[in-house]
Amino acid sequence: MTRPRERAEELCFLLEDEGAEVLSVPLLELHPPEDPRPLASAAEHIHRYAWVVFASPSGVEALMEALREAGTQERMKRVKVATVGPRTTRAAEGYGLEVVAEPSEGTGEALFNLIKDALQPGDEVLLPAAEEGRRELEDGLREYGVFVSRVTAYRSTAASLTQEALAMLDASPPDVVLFASPRTAEAFLEEAGRERLATARVVAIGPTTASTLERLGVPAAAVAERPTPEALVDATVLAVTSTVH
Repeated sequence: MTRPRERAEELCFLLEDEGAEVLSVPLLELHPPEDPRPLASAAEHIHRYAWVVFASPSGVEALMEALREAGTQERMKRVKVATVGPRTTRAAEGYGLEVVAEPSEGTGEALFNLIKDALQPGDEVLLPAAEEGRRELEDGLREYGVFVSRVTAYRSTAASLTQEALAMLDASPPDVVLFASPRTAEAFLEEAGRERLATARVVAIGPTTASTLERLGVPAAAVAERPTPEALVDATVLAVTSTVH
């Protein structure tokens, strides 16, 4: 597991129910934006946006904290909310937000295709995103003629793996490695090295991550049909069983 266990607890439990031994090796650290002013300004003027589109639970948490600090949480009820995937939907609903659009395929392109017909001329869309986040949704909205305000909600940096973590990987070489984002795949190769994937089956959370793994020369043995814990477990089982014979 390449994210902290506390951020993927449900998935860890499901895998353990299937008989797996789960090793958590977090590869990214999340930080506030270096300049918090754009996010704070977006929160203060949240009423101007027709839509807020979230690509991750971390984006939800960052904007809701900025709204709390600005005292504008109530104004969020007048804004339509869309999310890229079910984890992000749950995070939004946990703050009492009503999510009106979530694509079955958890990609920015799929979300754009889902909401484009509901967009009105002059609508402004807020994207509270990772500093290094992908641009497909933003580019699609701009090409469609929509005003887009993309603000950095958080940034991620590669977490330096301790000698203890590297020793754990060497002592118990993983049979399967789960990647939930392109950035974690890149961070694994940077921090742990390609040789620690030599005997592992690689599972991707979706097509965007799978495409990155292909580019990195470690193609996925299976890709989850949806970015959910249950679909990731199914993909893991498929990856294992399809290579046993």
